[in-house]
Amino acid sequence: MSDASELDAAGPDELSAVDQLLHRGEANPRTRSGIMGVELLDATPEWSRFRATFEQASRKVLRLRQKVVMPTLPTVAPRWVVDPDFNLDFHVRRVRVPEPGTLREVLDLAEVALQSPMDISRPLWSATLVEGMADGRAATILHLSHAVTDGVGGVEMFASIYDFERDAPAHRQAPLPIPQDLSPSDLMREGINRLPGSLVGGMLGALGGAASAAGRVIRNPVSAVGGVVEYARSGARVMAPVSQPSPLLRRRSLSSRSEAIDIEFGDLHRAAKAAGGSINDAYLAGLCGALRLYHDARGIPVDTVPMAVPVNLRSDDDPAGGNRFAGVNLAAPVGIVDAAARIRKVRSQMTRKREERAIDLVGSVAPVLSLLPDPVLESVAGSVVGSDVQASNVPIYPGDTFISGAKILRHYGLGPLPGVAMMVVLVSRAGYCTITTRYDRASITEDRTWARCLAAGFDEVLALGGDAHAVPASFRLDPEHPTPPDGSVPQ
Repeated sequence: MSDASELDAAGPDELSAVDQLLHRGEANPRTRSGIMGVELLDATPEWSRFRATFEQASRKVLRLRQKVVMPTLPTVAPRWVVDPDFNLDFHVRRVRVPEPGTLREVLDLAEVALQSPMDISRPLWSATLVEGMADGRAATILHLSHAVTDGVGGVEMFASIYDFERDAPAHRQAPLPIPQDLSPSDLMREGINRLPGSLVGGMLGALGGAASAAGRVIRNPVSAVGGVVEYARSGARVMAPVSQPSPLLRRRSLSSRSEAIDIEFGDLHRAAKAAGGSINDAYLAGLCGALRLYHDARGIPVDTVPMAVPVNLRSDDDPAGGNRFAGVNLAAPVGIVDAAARIRKVRSQMTRKREERAIDLVGSVAPVLSLLPDPVLESVAGSVVGSDVQASNVPIYPGDTFISGAKILRHYGLGPLPGVAMMVVLVSRAGYCTITTRYDRASITEDRTWARCLAAGFDEVLALGGDAHAVPASFRLDPEHPTPPDGSVPQ
C-alpha cells in the first residue's frame, strides 16, 4: 500500500521462458494474454491527483517504466530496460461513458482493450479512469500484460497506488529511474560476446550435474531411478486429458463478453464450511453448477468438463514481477446436482492434483516451447491448455482501500482466453467476492441464459450456508435477483 515502505517489485532483468511465451503471444489475438482489474469507485477522483498517483507508482515500481528489448537474433534472453521515451500520458488515460453509466458499459470498454494488441515497444500496462457513471461514481480499468506478472504478482505490483484512508497524507515523490538506451542489435551483440563464457559455464554445469546425478545413482540406485520414473508418471498424469470437452463449448472466435456477480464474503465462507470445503472449493462448485444449468438449458447435459485452475507457486521471497504459477486440470463435476457433493468432489481433486511432483511441467518445457515458430506455438498452446474453462482465484485486500481520494467498492477481474471457451476470475476484496466470467461468444451463444445460470449456480452453493443470494452486477434478472434501478453497486 502507499503508506508502506519504498519498494521496487521489478524482479530479474531477463525474461523467463514462460514470460517470453506470454510476451510473444501479445501479437496474436488467439494467444493474447492481457489481465485486467475493473474497480468501481464511490466518487470520481480529481484527474490531476489520479495522474500523480500513477506517476509516483511508476517511479517506485521499476517494471512500470520498463519495456522489453528483444535481441535481433536469439543470442540471449529478452531484457527489461527502463524506457528512455517513457510517456505517462500514454499509459494513464480518461474516458467518459454515456450517463448514467453502469458496470455494463465499463465491461464493454474493457472488452475492447482486452481484444486489442498492446504496444510491445512500450511498458506493458495502462490505467484508465472512467467518468460519467451514475451518482457521480467512477471506475478504473487497470490493464497489464501477463508477460509482466500474474494476478497475484499484479496485486503486489500495484499496491503503491492505494491508501488506507480517503484523505491520506501526501508522500515524498520517489526519484526518477535512470533510463537505459539498449537496442535489439546491442543486446544481440552482448549475447554474442558472452557466448564463449556461457558455453563453458553451461558445459561445466552439465558435467557437474551429471557427476552429482551419477553419485546419487551409485549411492542409492533404486531411489534415484525411482524418482525419475515417478516424475515421469506424474508428468503423464498432469498432461493427460481429464475429461471429454463439452460439445457446447468447442467453438472459438475473436469475440468475447463478460458478466459478473457479487457475493458477500461471509456468505460464501459459511456455505463452504457447511460442506467441509474452502472458499476456492465453493467457488469452483458454484461455477460447476452454472455450467450444468447452462448445458441443461441448451438441451446438452454433460457430466464433466475439463477445467484448468492456476495454482500460486510464489514464495514470500519472490519479486512481484514475472509469473509463478502452475495449472491444475480438473474433471469439473458439473453433472452433480447436490451442491455439497460438488464441493467435496472438487476438494478431493484439488487436493490430489496439488500434490503432483510434475505440477510445474509446463514451466519446465517452456524453454523448448519458446523456440517454436509462432504458428506452431499457437497450435501447441491450444493442446497444452486442453480445457474448456479456466478459473482463477485472486485474494486482494480484506479491508477498505482508496485511490486518489475515492473508495473502491468492488473489484472485477478479467483474464485472457488462451484457447479456452471461458475465463473465470474470483476476486475477494473489502468483504465481497466478485465472480467475473469472460467467455467466447462462439461457445456461449445465449448471453441472457448464461447470466441467469451464473447467478442460479452460485445460489445453489450459497443455500448451504443460509438464505443468501448472488447479486447480479452487470445484468438484470427476475425479482429473485434484484439490482438497483440504475444498475450501480450498492454501498
